[in-house]
Amino acid sequence: MILVGHSHRGVVITEAGNDPKVVGLVYIAAFAPDKGESGAGLIKDPPPGAPVPPIIPPQAGYLFLDREKFRASFAADVEAGKAEFMAGSQVPWGVEALNGAIGQPAWKTKPSWYLVATDDKMIPPPVQRAMSKREGATVLEVPGGHAVYVSQPTAVAALIAKAAKGVKE
Repeated sequence: MILVGHSHRGVVITEAGNDPKVVGLVYIAAFAPDKGESGAGLIKDPPPGAPVPPIIPPQAGYLFLDREKFRASFAADVEAGKAEFMAGSQVPWGVEALNGAIGQPAWKTKPSWYLVATDDKMIPPPVQRAMSKREGATVLEVPGGHAVYVSQPTAVAALIAKAAKGVKE
């Protein structure tokens, strides 16, 4: 089985990938934390000049992106109507989920692939490149924003297919 994660779900696959059934990991503009790191820790000190994601202060322990700024930060290269739908149908994510630290990163023992979205305004591309480099991932860079899976679905699917061909299940 190959696990695929986008954004914060990269944290999830980094830990869940330790299951013996998992043979590879694919990160799509995602966090790829090392042991003891969390998603929050990876974004606390953005590179100089990096955009700040428009995260609204927590409400009952959950986070949302500002709907008015959603397209510019999350889906700049997605058609306006689709981006508006995405902004309105956000699923909240827990503050505590951002703070969860990784025990043992699966990418240290399993092959990984990483798609860097070169126009990402949520996880800066230099941060994506640094994470993918330290994990030794096979990297594909694609022009696109954070919602690259919507704007560049063919490239995303091709990387997942490449990963599937690159491992033995």
